[in-house]
Amino acid sequence: MSGFERPNFGSVPPVVKNLIIINVIMLLASWFTSNVLPNSLNSYLGLYYFESEHFRPYQILTHMFMHADIMHLFFNMFALWMFGRVLEQVWGSQRFFLYYFVTGIGAVVLHSTVNFIEITSVKAHLSPEQINSVLNEGYVLWEQGKTFADPQMAKFCALLNVPTVGASGAVFGVLLAFGMLFPNTELMLLIPPIPIKAKYFVIGYGVIELFMGVSNFKFDNVAHFAHLGGMLFGFILIKYWKRRKDLFY
Repeated sequence: MSGFERPNFGSVPPVVKNLIIINVIMLLASWFTSNVLPNSLNSYLGLYYFESEHFRPYQILTHMFMHADIMHLFFNMFALWMFGRVLEQVWGSQRFFLYYFVTGIGAVVLHSTVNFIEITSVKAHLSPEQINSVLNEGYVLWEQGKTFADPQMAKFCALLNVPTVGASGAVFGVLLAFGMLFPNTELMLLIPPIPIKAKYFVIGYGVIELFMGVSNFKFDNVAHFAHLGGMLFGFILIKYWKRRKDLFY
């Protein structure tokens, strides 16, 4: 890379700082309103599948500021602070802001596409009456901690009524960008505690997410294809900027 000042690894630029603050505030708001609202704040601002009666267009953005719990928030915000501040210093706040939200929305696109394919497959095993039963009764049952006895109906119910929350799609986009711009920077893994170059870390993480997504690891309650969507759209945007010679690389 050339043509820019060396990033200051000790400072936190405005976009990253404000994103972290907003995400923390939203988790606190979820806690404080839990005894006031009939449902959790995640139920209103998390992203539902577009066929769900609870889907609202604003959820495409608001789900990026909601998190399931403190650990979910911590790991996302730690990664954003660790890698995002460097990118914002290199690109500038305006470009980083654009990149962050493009990758976040890209995560929604791929995640929703995979959900559409999966739901279409599930519907093929259900009768029209069973589909209508899930659409009309599924959310009430889900709120009561219940579901349908038929496994396909139960799966359809879960896909419709469990909202997706978290900044992970955009954060994975940030991780991808750091690996592309600083490929030979050594990162220290926690488990095992060994150094690894950023490019290999990003590639390895992407392969793991792809494997877990394709393997249908539903038990871990993680939207793996949303992570891949953030990385995919980040890759496309960086290549587009590079082609325009509009990005130091």
